[in-house]
Amino acid sequence: MASLVLTDSSQLISDNQDLAKPVFSDGGGDNPKIPSLRKTHNFIADVVEKVAPTVVYIEIKDTRRFDFFTGHPATASNGSGFIVHKDGLILTNAHVVIGKPHTQVQKDLTVMKLGSSASARPGEFVVALGSPLSLSNTITAGVISSVNRGSEELGLKGRNMGYIQTDAAITFGNSGGPLVNLDGEAIGINSMNVTAGISFAIPIDYAKEFLDACEQRIKLKGNATATKRKYMGITMLTLTPQIISEIIARHKLPEGVTHGVLVWKVVPASPAYTAGLKPGDIVTHINNKPVKGANDIYMALESAKYLSMMVVRENKRFEVTVIPEEM
Repeated sequence: MASLVLTDSSQLISDNQDLAKPVFSDGGGDNPKIPSLRKTHNFIADVVEKVAPTVVYIEIKDTRRFDFFTGHPATASNGSGFIVHKDGLILTNAHVVIGKPHTQVQKDLTVMKLGSSASARPGEFVVALGSPLSLSNTITAGVISSVNRGSEELGLKGRNMGYIQTDAAITFGNSGGPLVNLDGEAIGINSMNVTAGISFAIPIDYAKEFLDACEQRIKLKGNATATKRKYMGITMLTLTPQIISEIIARHKLPEGVTHGVLVWKVVPASPAYTAGLKPGDIVTHINNKPVKGANDIYMALESAKYLSMMVVRENKRFEVTVIPEEM
């Protein structure tokens, strides 16, 4: 038969006084001859301390819309960026600031050191910094899963570019922030998160080429030879059989949809947003031509003044017209 015996716990404690004494530590280890593990192995914290001052929160106001309660201009876009020049030049993703007014940045700022994405290796530790939900210097860490995930495979912009894949969490808010190696060098720009454990960053070597092109464009400002690019304001994924199966399992999908692109994200106040596109839409045709992948969208974007899109949303089909902006 089971029995329950109650004892005087105070007697037990008095017999073992050491158990009643709380143990305190200064964080440096009890034995001064043995180095603290926190001080010798917290390499991620060391990286964050070094590069955090270079990361900025970006908020774009839309003067055409105002908050009902405060009367202040509504937020059109927000994201992260990092300073790459002492004059205040900030590197970020296009969807964060494209088509928005310029802003002023204070001087004497800490500058992020740009590394080389070509030297990055799978399995290497990386840190993603940013400001999701306006929370400055939010940190996530992980490893590089792939250093050359083809953009055609992902249906992402930049057809001739291989993206860095990492399991460090990248959200909409820290998009545009830096992906940093353990030397405190930016090796990528946080771009997008597909699902838990799968995020992508733009290689910093590609960004360096972009910065060089921008410098040349500034020198040629006002010259007709300066190159301009068209902007629509969406992030896309090429439909694959696996993605189609997932959509069918979660949502209604008309029969016969075997190709197209999935609209993953729409930038507020962008041409696509104005036209009525929403995340989750599927674009099957553009200017009366079938869309097999994201490349078809980019080719039409470069050559056409307007984009007439056939869109599938849940179980409905309709047409929208997007007028791209130049950047």
